Amino acid sequence: MVHSESAPHKQGTAGRTSSFALIFALSFVVFLAIALMGQVLGWHWRSWLPGAEGVKSLYGGVKAAVYTFMSHLT
Repeated sequence: MVHSESAPHKQGTAGRTSSFALIFALSFVVFLAIALMGQVLGWHWRSWLPGAEGVKSLYGGVKAAVYTFMSHLT
């Protein structure tokens, strides 16, 4: 019986990309919930999220906070 592998299995690239996408999506939802709650209640939520201090829009602040958070993971 001959055992042949047509293509070597590449671990790392696809797995790493999907795990970072999952972490990004989950952290975006969490930070968005914090920002929305703070926005509705009239609190200064931008100082709570890292990287969101100088951003004017809600979406931009959350996105900046997620990118700052993700840079600490690598």
